[in-house]
Amino acid sequence: MNPLIQAMTGRGDTLLAELETMYKDFHQHPELSMREVRTASLAADYIEALGYEVTREVGVTGVVGVLRNGEGPTVMLRADMDALPMAENTGLPYASTVKAKDEDGIEVDVAHSCGHDFHVTWLLGASRILAEHRDVWHGTVMVVFQPGEEVGRGASCMVNDWDDGRFPKPDIILAQHVMVGPAGTVSYRPGVILSAGDSLKIRLFGRGSHGSQPQTAIDPVIMAAATVLRLQTIVSREISPLDNAVLTIGSLQAGTKENIIPDDAVIKLNMRTYDADVRENMLSSIRRICCAECDASNAERPPEFTTLSSYPLTQNDDAATRRVAAAFKAQFGDNAYEAAPASASEDFSIFGRSWHVPYVFWFVGGTDAEVYAQARTEKQINRIPSNHSPQFAPVIHPTLETGLRAMLTAASAWLCSEQPLKTIPFSKIQF
Repeated sequence: MNPLIQAMTGRGDTLLAELETMYKDFHQHPELSMREVRTASLAADYIEALGYEVTREVGVTGVVGVLRNGEGPTVMLRADMDALPMAENTGLPYASTVKAKDEDGIEVDVAHSCGHDFHVTWLLGASRILAEHRDVWHGTVMVVFQPGEEVGRGASCMVNDWDDGRFPKPDIILAQHVMVGPAGTVSYRPGVILSAGDSLKIRLFGRGSHGSQPQTAIDPVIMAAATVLRLQTIVSREISPLDNAVLTIGSLQAGTKENIIPDDAVIKLNMRTYDADVRENMLSSIRRICCAECDASNAERPPEFTTLSSYPLTQNDDAATRRVAAAFKAQFGDNAYEAAPASASEDFSIFGRSWHVPYVFWFVGGTDAEVYAQARTEKQINRIPSNHSPQFAPVIHPTLETGLRAMLTAASAWLCSEQPLKTIPFSKIQF
């Protein structure tokens, strides 16, 4: 058996009970992006008590823990901490009822409807096993609790605050995400596993007037409506059917009263792409269409474009993913399989891209296996509440133990190897 998994198994139900309590606590106390003060403090205190060298407030609220255990590779394990500005509607006894003020000072509901509470719990559990069983691995472990994934700023903030020599440079970076899928399974993919994501706010400028005198106005509502319809032709008419892309208009805001033509309108959109050229073409087309529609409406000012968030592709290193996949197959058997690319986006890859270090990202299923099997039989998988749904509620077991096993298994492919990281033949990896 994998020595780290054997160590985990040796802890039995005591460790899982401890982690379940922690998970429920994180779930009930979600915090908005870049404000994860309580979560970060709990994580930092926990790993510091285990013997990690802890640095707090890295990139605002980020936490970095380093555990050195002799010669060997440096493995970075990452978990994101932030929650979403939305209400939870799961009916769980440990559901969130938290409210907080967002960056605009508006009071919003807050919920861990993306699963980051699981991510933090998994990493804390892995941190404990690694700290208490140093006899079965060698090298350096760096655990990173990242803020602000949901706003696409957390990884960049941590990288910008990293400083040369402050922490060891990792040889491999590993992370995972709970998703819709049978609980007890893990899925991986070499190459692109998550899309690039870009969110834009576009302000269209008209000229306001009385609703009874449209001839004295330049109507931004008509301008925005025409723009929204035209933007939908980018994917359907400008992108090859062989390329995957998504463009969604999530918000269209204009005016306050039925008999007032407003001065402006605001469109907020999100796009997902899997290819850098497709991404650039779509961004160019968005700008072209918005400017052209403003010209067609005789607008006196060009549109104003603001980037709300931008996520790069998550593109797993091929060799490192094969190594993780072999470890997963040895540990999980048929419950480990290759996944299709997902249209979700992450800022996790910024760490690897910034430092030119290979990284691997994978999924852990969080749906009750029987529920998922029935939905699949009935071809109703899309009806299962997914990440960012107010009803998203991963089952605690076996999701909790599966994610913990997956993180330890992936780390062990480097930390428990008897050969150097850069020279070990894939066919001779020791598990």
